[in-house]
Amino acid sequence: VILRHLLCFVPFIQTRRNAVLWADKRYHSLDYEMKARYGHKIYKIALDGGFTCPNRDGLIDTRGCIFCSAGGSGDFAADSAVSVTEQIEQAKALVASKQTGSSYIAYFQAYTNTYAPACHLRRIFTEAISDPEVRILSIATRPDCLSPEILTLLAELNAIKPVWVELGLQTIHERTANWMRRGYPLSVFEQSVHSLHAIGVQIITHVILFLPGESEADMLATIHYLNALPIDGIKLQLLHVLKHTDLADFYRQEPFYIPDMNSYFHLLGKCIASLRPDIVIHRLTGDGPKSLLIAPLWTGNKRLVLNQMQRYLKEQNLWQGKEYTTF
Repeated sequence: VILRHLLCFVPFIQTRRNAVLWADKRYHSLDYEMKARYGHKIYKIALDGGFTCPNRDGLIDTRGCIFCSAGGSGDFAADSAVSVTEQIEQAKALVASKQTGSSYIAYFQAYTNTYAPACHLRRIFTEAISDPEVRILSIATRPDCLSPEILTLLAELNAIKPVWVELGLQTIHERTANWMRRGYPLSVFEQSVHSLHAIGVQIITHVILFLPGESEADMLATIHYLNALPIDGIKLQLLHVLKHTDLADFYRQEPFYIPDMNSYFHLLGKCIASLRPDIVIHRLTGDGPKSLLIAPLWTGNKRLVLNQMQRYLKEQNLWQGKEYTTF
């Protein structure tokens, strides 16, 4: 048993410049990965490219996913009324007092950020990576919005600076996907992962835990499925009920189970232990705007949640990959 545990850590037990072993934090965090790669913290700048979504403009639906707020998951993004360059400069000014380096991730977050002609995408993405302090271009999108022309563009951009693509899977279970109005089948997600992997783009997958009707086994099945795909990162998030969403209406009419902090840690610990060790964890809780948050209210104190989660993992002797198996 001890040998199996040690083997899980072999690829990562190495000294890296200005970085601590991710094993000390019990999981392969984005913060560790960026410090290991660049030697210092990398700040993420949330940008709004003025996109919409096929799940809102009528191509697929007009209502969006059931949990989607008016900001289209970009509630913390900048103002799309100003240029990408201005958005970046404004964001730099906001973090100037706490910045320890001069490296940024240009993160196109709001709505579906490849839902436009390739020529338009080329212009705004090139504008973002033209900033010498932007090290990485990160693009949140849907797997059904990656045409051959857009994949070609992403490959070209990736040759200039690293490109990450974030895909909102949320769950592998079609019954839940239909309930949330995701609008595409699992096969589309899988094909997009292989297409992005083929062009060398880093793939980050969004997963929502405690979707109504999903059991612990269902949620762990999503983790096991992703372990078998060539993804590079994952965002694990507890389902948030936000004001002015269809989910909020559903919650008022048919209240569903929302875990307390300890129950969430119990499930999260199982997910982390089951997760392939090389996958970078970009998020473990999520934090909707406090002004919009209906439930769970305990997620509003992000620092407390992360500290308590770290304590839980240590007390339970859990770490990323502890229960991972290829069989």
